[in-house]
Amino acid sequence: MRARMALYHAGVQCELREIVLKDKPAAMLEISPKATVPVLQLTDGSVIDESLDIMNWALSEDDAWRHAASDHGKDAMFDLIHVNDVDFKMHLDRYKYPQRFVDRGDSNDVHDEHHFHAACDFLAQLEDKLKKTAYLFGDKPCMADVAIFPFVRQFSAVDRLRFNRLSFTHVQDWLNRWLADQSFQHIMVKHQPWLSGDKTHYLY
Repeated sequence: MRARMALYHAGVQCELREIVLKDKPAAMLEISPKATVPVLQLTDGSVIDESLDIMNWALSEDDAWRHAASDHGKDAMFDLIHVNDVDFKMHLDRYKYPQRFVDRGDSNDVHDEHHFHAACDFLAQLEDKLKKTAYLFGDKPCMADVAIFPFVRQFSAVDRLRFNRLSFTHVQDWLNRWLADQSFQHIMVKHQPWLSGDKTHYLY
């Protein structure tokens, strides 16, 4: 999701191929043995198979968001993204899919509250930022907003009523603005799972 958002805002045209992870096509495995999504194959044949790396590549083509964080320090922006990708995502996964981790010993209760509250600690950091400015690093969106909001969206969707009852009103407003954003609506259009020979779908 965040990779598509970056490509869209950078004006990078690309072919879209929807993948069913339980039935990965051979063409995907040939270019990326890692077999995870997203995967971006460039015109020179090179492959980028991490969403944040795709974002960085797209914004190097057309710096759509980085400038918005320049006055606040890009190091702080990337530090926040790192906390999201490592810590928040770890707690999110265990809150969203508790049953997956019970057998691995990572959780001792399918309704483990620890990961919910640990994830909320990160949301509290976002709330403090969003009390001061409309976006995480100023009055305009930057890379951090787009890198992080899809994960907050996942968190909110686990139990929407519970999320709405949280005191993080600025986070909720910020998330809702992104969910209503035209670019998000565009990149979320679903296509049929790709098969070789299918009609080509493009980002634009």
